[in-house]
Amino acid sequence: MSNKIGIEVTAATGPGILHQLTGVIAAHQGDITSVEIVNPRHTYFEIEFPGEPSGLLAALRELAIVQQVSQVETMEKIYGKRIIIMGGGAQVGQVAIGAITEADRHNIRGEHISVDTIPLVGEKPLADAVRASARLPRVRALVLAGSLMGGEIEQAVREVRAQGLLVVSLNMAGSVPEASDLVVTDPVQAGVMTVMAVADTAKFSVERLTRRVF
Repeated sequence: MSNKIGIEVTAATGPGILHQLTGVIAAHQGDITSVEIVNPRHTYFEIEFPGEPSGLLAALRELAIVQQVSQVETMEKIYGKRIIIMGGGAQVGQVAIGAITEADRHNIRGEHISVDTIPLVGEKPLADAVRASARLPRVRALVLAGSLMGGEIEQAVREVRAQGLLVVSLNMAGSVPEASDLVVTDPVQAGVMTVMAVADTAKFSVERLTRRVF
């Protein structure tokens, strides 16, 4: 049985550094599930690893390019599932009130759910942000909070839903509500329902709903 571990590495900069680090990880049967270059000298890995990682840590420390290696808690364990709220500032703030309040209720029962917000206006910036949300680590749901969204944003919504991302929309003008998994009129309720949909400690399931507009 494998365990997911986090490893922070401080190393020299230059071509081939990441190649050397990942080569050691692969040689110890580590399966890299996430990697982030925090800055040119610091790299963070999340690794599925069979057994005790002390041998892997020792092997990384033996590399001439490495200055420091630390085993840390994974981002999944600390920050857990992520919900991204984007759109108009006023609506984003109201959705965040519901999402943060509901996330707190589940997190004190052992869940790990974090809420990110970004106020945005304009069809292209929003479409780009929707597509980018699917590339962010640990994102489970996206909430689109605004008064009018359609066009390229609708296409982006359909693309990220096809990749498995849950999309919740406020009941707004435009074609985005038609493309979303769930449409909620009240922004606070939209935040609450989104958290309930991704929380393992909740019994709510979007798939079991007989309607999708509220």
